[in-house]
Amino acid sequence: MKTNWFASRTGIMAVGGIIGAVAVLLQYWGNPANMGVCVACFERDIAGGLGWHRAAVVQYLRPEIMGFVLGAFLTALALKEFKPRGGSSSIVRYVLGIVAMIGALVFLGCPWRVLVRLAGGDGNAIFGFLGLSFGVWIGTLFFRKGYSLGRIEPRNTLSGYMMPVIMLGLLILRLMFPPVEGQAQAGILFYSLKGPGAAHAPLLISLAAGLGIGFLAQRSRFCTMGAIRDVLLFKQMHLFSAVLAFVVVALIVNILLGQFKPGFTGQPVAHTQALWNFLGMAVAGLAFALAGGCPGRQLFLSGEGDSDAGLFALGMITGAAISHNFGMASSPSGIGPHGMAAVVIGFLVCLAVGFSHLKKA
Repeated sequence: MKTNWFASRTGIMAVGGIIGAVAVLLQYWGNPANMGVCVACFERDIAGGLGWHRAAVVQYLRPEIMGFVLGAFLTALALKEFKPRGGSSSIVRYVLGIVAMIGALVFLGCPWRVLVRLAGGDGNAIFGFLGLSFGVWIGTLFFRKGYSLGRIEPRNTLSGYMMPVIMLGLLILRLMFPPVEGQAQAGILFYSLKGPGAAHAPLLISLAAGLGIGFLAQRSRFCTMGAIRDVLLFKQMHLFSAVLAFVVVALIVNILLGQFKPGFTGQPVAHTQALWNFLGMAVAGLAFALAGGCPGRQLFLSGEGDSDAGLFALGMITGAAISHNFGMASSPSGIGPHGMAAVVIGFLVCLAVGFSHLKKA
């Protein structure tokens, strides 16, 4: 039996460090500051690029997301780990994806961006990390009571191919309708002319980074939510060592590139409302825990053929559109007009999912 080095303690720490370094370098090459790799932010931009929401400053088809899925898909296919599966409370996972995105956009970032913001000196991310940990902790209480979304079953090969095909289709659209300088729309796609959506690394660099991370994460099972869950539930540091490596390496590269700017105010694409930074990520963390993985992990699983994970990812893209169309998403000036209500409702939805899926006596 062959040993998977990437899944070892040394291997997964190397993976975390590489992803942290790539995230910072992507910022250096053009991605938004403190947003080198953010699954939630990038899926939000994709929703905008498709015209699902009309927040003009966050519209761009991010090649990194396509690369995550396709990189994991090609790796799983090559190593005979591609296994079409699904059917485990699929619609519930889709709704959890929507809720997770709403919470993430109240904070302004996914768990990966929490780490990126910490490594960039953004003190507001401390409250995001605490909120994420609190949400996952609530999830562990459900786990201890027998929470489960049910058994995942083998599925038709086509169902396993659907998410990679969707991402390949988005990549083809990006190639067919490239951005045109000074134009907010190119063919059927929308492009930001200012703001975070207008900041992006060159296409080939972004795609290569996404494919590489997809390969590394598929081999190592890297997952930020899983790292926190394992510490809280099993007192295991294996996955969390990769999270620490991510932050340490990203911090070092930021300092070397002059991108480390500590403080709470004036941080890029961030607000200083500590309570809502905490609560937004708490809701997102609980949704990630109940769904069984952070947003990055869901994309990698979908590349391996897990259609339930694919539905969660599509739910997050839908949630981005809902957040911006209905005033739930935050901005650097603070949370949206309906952000508070969205967090409360999202928390109630997660609790309903948790209690309704406890193991019956």
